[in-house]
Amino acid sequence: MWKNLRMPKQQVAIIGGGASGFFCASNLDSSRYQIRIFEQGSEVLQKVKISGGGRCNVTNACFDPKELIQFYPRGNKELLSVFSKFQPADTMDWFQQRNVPLNIETDNRTFPESNSSQSIIDCFLSEAKKNKVEILTQTGVKSISTTTNGYEIHTSNGIFGADIVIYTTGSSPKSLKIIENLGHNIVPPIPSLFTFNIKDELLSGLMGTSFGTTEISIPHLKAVESGALLITHWGLSGPAVLKLSSWEARSLAQMKYQFEIEVNFLGMDYDEALHTFIEFKKQYPKRSLAQSKMFNISNRFWHKILEISKIDFNKQIAHITNKETQLILENLCKKQLKVTGKSTFKEEFVTCGGVDLREINFKTMASKLLPNFYIAGEVLNIDAVTGGFNFQACWSESYLICKTLNEN
Repeated sequence: MWKNLRMPKQQVAIIGGGASGFFCASNLDSSRYQIRIFEQGSEVLQKVKISGGGRCNVTNACFDPKELIQFYPRGNKELLSVFSKFQPADTMDWFQQRNVPLNIETDNRTFPESNSSQSIIDCFLSEAKKNKVEILTQTGVKSISTTTNGYEIHTSNGIFGADIVIYTTGSSPKSLKIIENLGHNIVPPIPSLFTFNIKDELLSGLMGTSFGTTEISIPHLKAVESGALLITHWGLSGPAVLKLSSWEARSLAQMKYQFEIEVNFLGMDYDEALHTFIEFKKQYPKRSLAQSKMFNISNRFWHKILEISKIDFNKQIAHITNKETQLILENLCKKQLKVTGKSTFKEEFVTCGGVDLREINFKTMASKLLPNFYIAGEVLNIDAVTGGFNFQACWSESYLICKTLNEN
């Protein structure tokens, strides 16, 4: 007689219809939970849609948690235990099992084989449908209040009750204010992935010129990063710049984004470059400097180096002086540039800052301050460099929430 009596399902409110929110909605046990997603926008998964140029950089094929955490300027210590439970290999398996095969590219960035973020979106919408998830779009959350039994979610479309809240809003000021009003401390958010605004004769007219391996340093901060580099119409971009901006986000904000960098466009040290130059000079003494590009850089950039070094293009390389050689190599290997500001990616805007990590239990992603309240994604003071790492943190944190709730 008692066997047919079922406990009523607990109401789960997921605040935010992005990557973390949908991963939670897809993995919760729908036989135990009634799941509702609140999304203020007219469409869900917007950041997933536009990330990676519309291809969606789902994760990064770095399978050692100790190595993986090195890509997170903030949150690396806390994420070690999280990644030991769910890491990129698990992410790849999860999508594979749902008929979304992923492809690892040469730099370990991992995308759907379809090369379209729509594959990821369709997968999440399908999983949400299977889990009978109620998706409320254009339903902005205004505030959350505690009740004797759980929470009240005050929205633009009325008040909803919830036994459990999963807070996955991202890092907008409004969403941080809501959770701050519930008692959490907020580390003020600032941009953490941005490009450098530079006006310099060397970069002028060379928009689109790229370099495979470079090294950039901020001497004042003793900070160095290496990687590919791109000249843009506003200055410098590319992985080397973005990594540097991410690791030094707080310091650069304090400097009001006014600082000097030193760029090694060749990615080799000065002495090695000098040796290459001398050997080339011996081998091709009669060549003009214009025809003497001996490094892995574009002809346009080589000519620009000669131009700013004020050296005659038509001069034979045999006749170049030691002082002229030094000038060329210093402009290639030790070029000082003044950064006068930053530019952020509107579509892939990443901040550092958010909920103070000391207030989170990283075994479960539960709030230490609020009962039955879980937090994941960019609303936390966790961020990563580019390459699929921010999404991986979302998947792993959300997995822990679901594991905790499904095993309760």
